[in-house]
Amino acid sequence: MGCDGGTIPKRHELVKGPRKVEKVDKVAELVARWFYCALSQEKLRRPIVACELGRLYNKDAIIEFLLDKSPDKTPMESASHIKSIKNVTELGLVDNPAWNGDKESIKGDKYDDLQCARFICPVVGLEMNGRHRFCFLRNCGCVFSERALKEIKSEVCHK
Repeated sequence: MGCDGGTIPKRHELVKGPRKVEKVDKVAELVARWFYCALSQEKLRRPIVACELGRLYNKDAIIEFLLDKSPDKTPMESASHIKSIKNVTELGLVDNPAWNGDKESIKGDKYDDLQCARFICPVVGLEMNGRHRFCFLRNCGCVFSERALKEIKSEVCHK
């Protein structure tokens, strides 16, 4: 039948307000920054390089980016400041003995613990998972946590 007055629309059903801003998941952002290449979005694998902004890259992705000078290629904003291989530093990372990442996930049916990091600080032992700040020395490429650099208080690499 219809038009019998059984349903009367309310104001909130007729007027649409502003959309809510979607919040970025902090854990997902940290995982993306510390586990994946900023240029190619692939998992980080050795050799790993870093720029002066602190972004981590796979070295082969940087080399491919620098070699590909075709005009139809859109410039990647995550690496637009890198003009040569001298703008990046190869990192000397220390493996985490507690990390067993890719060894067991051959079939893809294993839970990946994203809080357990692949690399650690060689001085203090903090994991490189994004919860703590890390620094690298541009002349040698050694990576330390900020806490370790405050404890050492010297400009010379510990190696």
